[in-house]
Amino acid sequence: MPEIAVAEAAGVGLGGQWRPSEDVVLVMPDAVVLLDGATSMRDDLPSGGVFAGELGAQVVARMAAAPELDLGDLLAGAIRSVARGNGFTPGDSPCSTVAIVRWDDEVVEALVLADSPVVAFAPEADVLADTRLRHVPRGSYRDRLRRGGGYSADHVAALRASARKTSALRNQEGGYWVAEAVPAAAHRAVRRVWPRQDVRSVLMASDGVSCGVDDYRLFGWEQVLDLATASGPQAVLDVVREAEREDPEGLKWPRPKPHDDQALVVISF
Repeated sequence: MPEIAVAEAAGVGLGGQWRPSEDVVLVMPDAVVLLDGATSMRDDLPSGGVFAGELGAQVVARMAAAPELDLGDLLAGAIRSVARGNGFTPGDSPCSTVAIVRWDDEVVEALVLADSPVVAFAPEADVLADTRLRHVPRGSYRDRLRRGGGYSADHVAALRASARKTSALRNQEGGYWVAEAVPAAAHRAVRRVWPRQDVRSVLMASDGVSCGVDDYRLFGWEQVLDLATASGPQAVLDVVREAEREDPEGLKWPRPKPHDDQALVVISF
C-alpha cells in the first residue's frame, strides 16, 4: 500500500465565523475519496458538508462491495441513493465536488467532478482538473470586493445573488457538472488512467488548497509536492492561509470567503 498523508483545516462560514470543515477525505486500502461540500446558500437544505459526508460514505461502501465497478457507475449509484434517501431533486439539493483516486498493481485511475483537482506525477505533473465551473459567470461580488467593499452583509447578499445565477447552470449543457441530485452528472466527470509503474506520487486537493496554485500563484504543483514531502501537507495549507491573512478583505484575490475549507492528500507510491 502506498504511503498516504492527509492535512485538513476548516475555513469560515458566510458570516466569517469558524465552523467545522465541509471537506471530506476518506482513505481505503486501494483508494482515496475527497469531497468538498459547497457552502449552502439556503437555510432549508442540509449543509454541503453533511451531503458530502453521506455521499462519500456511499461511494466508499460501494467501492468496497464491488471493487471492479467503473468509477462513473459507482458514483452515479451513490448520487442516486443519497438523493432518493433524502428526497433531493435537481435544483433542490446540496451539492459537492468529488475526486476519486483508485489503484491496483497495473494502473492508477482518477475521476474528478467539479473543482477538486488530482495531480499525478508520472513522472512529471499531469493535472486532472474539471475547469467548467471557472467559465460560469460569477456575478458582481468579485468586482465589489476589488472596489474595497469587503466581507460585509452586502457581500453576502451579492454572493447569494451570484449563487442563484450559477445554480441555474448546474448540471446543464453549457454549464457545469457537480454531485447533486442528477446521477448522470457522474458520467460527465473528467477521467484519467496512468500505468502504476510510471506514477511516483499523486496529489488531491480541495479548492481551498488549489487556489494557492491557480489563483494566488504562490507555487506550482511540483513545489506543492516538494513542500509536502519535506514538511508535511499541513505546511502547504499554512502557506495558503498566510497569503489570505495578508489579503483580509479580498482586494487582491476576490473570493467568496476570507478562508475556505482546505484538504490536501499526498499519495506516495
